[in-house]
Amino acid sequence: MADNSIDRARNLLTPPARRASPWAALAAAGLAATAAVLMAGVLVLGPGVRFEEPTVVQPLFPNG
Repeated sequence: MADNSIDRARNLLTPPARRASPWAALAAAGLAATAAVLMAGVLVLGPGVRFEEPTVVQPLFPNG
């Protein structure tokens, strides 16, 4: 009786086996790719980049 309950307790205490999920690997790869693209954009643009407003061009004809 005691041996049987000890074996059952050991089975309950063992952690369940985890299966690898291909969806989790795909999500991790997508997250890494997105982070790489965002970091590359920060490096290319940098903190000192400013986008100037375009100058207004006068029309060719004075009356529009």
